[in-house]
Parts: sequence; structure tokens; C-alpha cells
Amino acid sequence: MPDFFLRGIFSYKQFALRLRIHSRTFMNTIYTLKKILIDVLNLGDFGEELDANSILLGGLAELDSMAVVSVIAKIEEHFGFTIEDDEINGQVFETLGSLSIFVDGKLA
Repeated sequence: MPDFFLRGIFSYKQFALRLRIHSRTFMNTIYTLKKILIDVLNLGDFGEELDANSILLGGLAELDSMAVVSVIAKIEEHFGFTIEDDEINGQVFETLGSLSIFVDGKLA
């Protein structure tokens, strides 16, 4: 059993509730990002197959450097935050899941 249960920081029910909320938020972000990618990159039906493990950079021919700029602009517009140049690197755009984690971190 994890030590935060033993120390009484979270009860199992509290932990399970936080995990469910985080999972739901993560999946909502993935869904939204998938729709943004489909729209900006014109992926059509192929885009519907994207999931958290889908490789973006190097996996989607449509995602070149100019497309990354367009995707970032759309993410900023949709979620209402600014992404600084130094926050973006290859790891952020490695997979749809890594991009979602980045966005969720900006929203937190």
C-alpha cells in the first residue's frame, strides 16, 4: 500500500476520486487536442484513430514546423493561455498523450 495511505494523507476513496477526475480531465484534453489536430492538419477519418500513444512528430507527415505553429495557435485560442517559445520542445509533441499532459499542466 502506498505510504500516503499509511500516513493518512489520502483515504483510498479520496485517492480513487482524484484519479477518476484526473483520468476524465486527461481524456477530455486528448479528445479536444485530437479535434484540433484533425482540423488544423486536415487529417479526416485518419485523425479519428489517434489516441494517447499516437506519435505526432515523425508520425504525422502533415505535422511540419509550420503546422506546429498553427497547432500551438489553435491550442492557445481554445484553452485561453499563452505558450512561450521555451516551453515547446520535441518531447511535448512526441505523442498525443505528451501534448495532453503539457496542456493539462498549463491549465492547472
